[in-house]
Amino acid sequence: MAISKPILNIRFGYGLSPNEPAFDNVADILADLKKADPLDNKLARPSLKERINLYERLRKARREEKQNKSNATRNLKVIRKKMQQWVAEDIKAFMVRAAISKNGFRERLVAFWADNFTVSGRNLEIMLANGAYTNEAIRANIGGKFSDLLKASATHTAMLLFLDQHVSIGPNSVAGKNRKKGLNENLAREILELHTMGVGASYTQVDVREFAKLLTGLSVGKEGFHFNPRISEPGKKTILGKTYGGAKPNLRHIFQFLDDLAMHPETANHIAKKLATHFISENPSKHLVATIKQAYLQSCGDLMTIYEAMLTHEDSAKPMGGKVKWPSEYVISAIRALGLGNELANVTAKDLRNIHSSMILMGQDLFRPAGPDGWSEKASYWINPPSLAARINWAGGLAFEYGQELDPRILISQVLDDNVSKELLYAVGDTESKWEGLALLLISPEFNRR
Repeated sequence: MAISKPILNIRFGYGLSPNEPAFDNVADILADLKKADPLDNKLARPSLKERINLYERLRKARREEKQNKSNATRNLKVIRKKMQQWVAEDIKAFMVRAAISKNGFRERLVAFWADNFTVSGRNLEIMLANGAYTNEAIRANIGGKFSDLLKASATHTAMLLFLDQHVSIGPNSVAGKNRKKGLNENLAREILELHTMGVGASYTQVDVREFAKLLTGLSVGKEGFHFNPRISEPGKKTILGKTYGGAKPNLRHIFQFLDDLAMHPETANHIAKKLATHFISENPSKHLVATIKQAYLQSCGDLMTIYEAMLTHEDSAKPMGGKVKWPSEYVISAIRALGLGNELANVTAKDLRNIHSSMILMGQDLFRPAGPDGWSEKASYWINPPSLAARINWAGGLAFEYGQELDPRILISQVLDDNVSKELLYAVGDTESKWEGLALLLISPEFNRR
């Protein structure tokens, strides 16, 4: 069953737009995914190195303030403001890319993998690193092997800070014996439980602890991530029935296990089910999951092959409505529907805060999920009285401001195509004003679901 243009761009993208181009077949969208993204240059963000340099300036200013040096307090405020500005611009760039990209599937994949390998900005330091993490660890690897994506996320500064891996020290390492500091199991547990095999998989607590020992050595310094053998637990570690490591700790030993973990059948099944659940249905069919899993294992985790298996499966072409859009998806698709992508790129910091605040009221604080398990895939989490009221309020304000001259009867066919009920067509056409008709379109179940 061939997938239609509306389904391809709504279910797997950020929606149709009267002003932005869109793909109409799977082959073209996958071919484009292999190409360099022109928005990489247009919406370039500071590198991790630049962010670390800014943070080092903050640390210096803090020391100078404690020493009562002149202008230290003012310098500290200036640097903090710049960090906050960069974080706000990261959020803006993420949203603008999704709003104006020709390939919405690319941007949805970035969001999906960033959620699978969640880093939540619980403080300004992690939020600052998170912008680089999204681009350098996630975006740069969405078209390669799952193992490369896994290794890039596991060793990125943002992940190491978020899960406190940088303070994990092997008890029998050189530093461990001197400092009497211990092991931190956070990263090991989340990689097994959330990033790869899944909750309830066949690993044990012993596997978690042995993996945590293997991960010691992953550290953060002024250059970002580096491997420090002085804090790495020496000796061999047996994880999932196989032995890794040796007398002389090496980053290669960690990567060997991550490569093996990436090809574990339970990892293939977990990732297949997560993709199917996120893009298609809260309860995906066994056949769909099995098809994606088979493509995963046969291709040795080649992500392009995995995406093709999902997109060409018959379930992908079935009628929409099985998933509720996350607030970020909803806001971005509404902006696309009204052709406001370029306007979003030029909004003021205040307007951006207002948009972000509305998304928080809808239930999603972008870049700051509540925990390492990321955002929920359940419709009930997103559609409840408070969050639904927030969607309605935001949609009404957007429609009133930008929809006075837009004919909703024309727009509805442009952004929903044939995914619209007769009842919605009648209601939109029967309103007293154009903006009210547009508001009805934006708050409709057809627009809120995909």
